[in-house]
Amino acid sequence: MPENISIPTRYQQIIAAAKPTEMIINMGPQHPSTHGVLRLEVITDGEIVREVIPHMGYLHRCFEKHAENLSLQQSIPFVDRLDYLASMNNSHAWVMGVEKMLGIDKDIPKRVEYIRVLVCELNRIASHLIALGTYGIDIGAFTPFLWCFRDREHIMNMLEWASGSRMLYNYIWIGGLFYDLPVGFEERCAEFVTYFKPKMKELNELLTDNQIFISRTANVGVLPLDVAINFGCSGPMLRASGLKYDLRRIDEYSVYPELEFDIPYGQGIMGKVGDCWDRYKVRVDEIEQSLRIIEQCLERLQRDLKRDASFDPRAKVPKKIVPKEQDFYVRAENPRGELGFYFICDGRSEIPRRVKARAPSFHNLSVISEISRGILIADLIAIIGSIDIVLGELDR
Repeated sequence: MPENISIPTRYQQIIAAAKPTEMIINMGPQHPSTHGVLRLEVITDGEIVREVIPHMGYLHRCFEKHAENLSLQQSIPFVDRLDYLASMNNSHAWVMGVEKMLGIDKDIPKRVEYIRVLVCELNRIASHLIALGTYGIDIGAFTPFLWCFRDREHIMNMLEWASGSRMLYNYIWIGGLFYDLPVGFEERCAEFVTYFKPKMKELNELLTDNQIFISRTANVGVLPLDVAINFGCSGPMLRASGLKYDLRRIDEYSVYPELEFDIPYGQGIMGKVGDCWDRYKVRVDEIEQSLRIIEQCLERLQRDLKRDASFDPRAKVPKKIVPKEQDFYVRAENPRGELGFYFICDGRSEIPRRVKARAPSFHNLSVISEISRGILIADLIAIIGSIDIVLGELDR
């Protein structure tokens, strides 16, 4: 074969094999239901979807190259911008990896660890509220969107009070925290939990148990467990397919082993295991479990780890962060699944030689072609919303 002739990719072969009766249409990157600058090339036969080809590259953040030109502490603001709806969770994973490379992970004060878990679970709830509210809009329900954003504002206000930033926090530092919690934060957080629990019941009555919503999501976009595993899906996508797999339990990082919570998973209550409704319901149930974790963190902080004027959240922050020469991988359970960082350090510089981010949205989206064949175009919107992608980490 001549060198200047390239071998067609699988997607090029699919497009070339399209029948005269089929049509190729673009969905996105400006379509609101693509949840960002994602382009889907859809081959349709009338209203029936024959193939979905995802295209990325419209929001390349260059995160990994940024991280290879900055010190490990300086990279935290860029880590926050990966999954910008779960910045606390992003930085928690990054910081844990660096602390383990430095060998100081066992020296972190308990109060710091409980505050980290507290703010991360608050951020998890805020992230899931975005997922649930925007999913309602995708299906055609506007009121749940307003309710979810209303309640998310309470969390955003609290995290802004703690960190000084509205969305990209730079709060969790290597070895500690930027600040201790403000005076009165624990009481205000407890008030939010009391306020929010009845709101989740209202949301379930309005959306979760709504027959129109169920008919649009049950038995749609069914993701079998073996397919989910083969494509590297994680988080609610994987658990909705029936596997109780949560890194907070599997890896037992931070203080999660000391906390009691359940792992929600898909059970096919309204349709088949692994359908859109199951993926939605797993996130609803995870919010309730995060509330349990928050209550336990607040109890420990107010009972055993009380505020002390002598407490310095930066006491264990290293003056110079130079890990030993090593390759290291760390992972954590983010709202969208397993966020992992792979570091290559030379042992001489504060700047890592190589950084690779394993983004859950990337793997979760990759399965869309497998679960979208033979569906209606309207159902494709339901499937995209059920995946809950964030383009900042997908196209990093």
